[in-house]
Amino acid sequence: MIEYNRINIRTWSLLGPSGAHGVAAVELAESDPNVLMLTADLCFFSGLERFKAAFPDRLYNFGIAEQNMIGAAAGLAKEGFIPFANTYASFCTSRCADQVRVNMSYMKLPIKLIGLTAGYAAGALGATHMSVEDLALMRALPNITVISPADCTEVVKAMMAAAKTPDPTYIRLTGPMNTPIVYKEDYDYRIGRAVKLREGEDVCIIATGSMVYYAIQTAKQLEKDGISCTILNMHTIKPIDKEALLDANRRHKLLVTAEEHSVLGGLYGAVAEQLCREGNPKPILPLGIEDFFVHAGSYHYQMKESGLDVESMKQRIVEKLSHS
Repeated sequence: MIEYNRINIRTWSLLGPSGAHGVAAVELAESDPNVLMLTADLCFFSGLERFKAAFPDRLYNFGIAEQNMIGAAAGLAKEGFIPFANTYASFCTSRCADQVRVNMSYMKLPIKLIGLTAGYAAGALGATHMSVEDLALMRALPNITVISPADCTEVVKAMMAAAKTPDPTYIRLTGPMNTPIVYKEDYDYRIGRAVKLREGEDVCIIATGSMVYYAIQTAKQLEKDGISCTILNMHTIKPIDKEALLDANRRHKLLVTAEEHSVLGGLYGAVAEQLCREGNPKPILPLGIEDFFVHAGSYHYQMKESGLDVESMKQRIVEKLSHS
């Protein structure tokens, strides 16, 4: 059984989300003989080398044939297996959109789809490998649970939880290797239940994925200026935690969404839609990727160019508050 101790959490952080995915894969296979891993020529980059050595007959490599991988995952799911299918997030969502729509969404088959290097983690390879629209694509499909873990510890937690549900699930992995740590010890993780990481009075930053860490750092900077922030880790985009959103809307002057994703259709869209349905939403400031493709470059360069560094986020929030 996996131990959520200081050494393991630090190791997972160094490995990055893909490496943590590989750690969880081995644990899942050891505890459930029905768990299978499928990959599209990314065994090493998805952290599955150890899994391959331990369970060679339970790893299927489809080569650069992502659509075939989803079709095979559907067949395996129909036979009672629990298939985890992984490739770059841009490939498993947009390239496989038809197969995901039919086999996961329409047929409700319990495929667990892992979107590797979502956002800018593979941004040095250019726009083809940047996945900044996958939340919008997956959220629009009926029946699919959509998860965006905050750090590598939560990657492990999310995979463990996903394996136990009968629902088709998309897990979006953001952040590079040596991922900043959000959770330094074990905690109660439940799909669909947001985690409050910090309590404040003025602003509530609702963050997901890699942006949870940056939201915490931004809140620390804002506190120096006398601005008090609540931080909500909205690790599940669908189904979204309605009660947590309503509570945040009641108690704060300003809501902020933070995501390493387009501001169109992702976390901001999910939050705004839910609160508008309930009526009387507070002002919402979306911090995300605007309607453009950033140039290829390092992860931190692309984050700064998109205004997702701490200083840019702080300035946007202060400016919004001054006009509220």
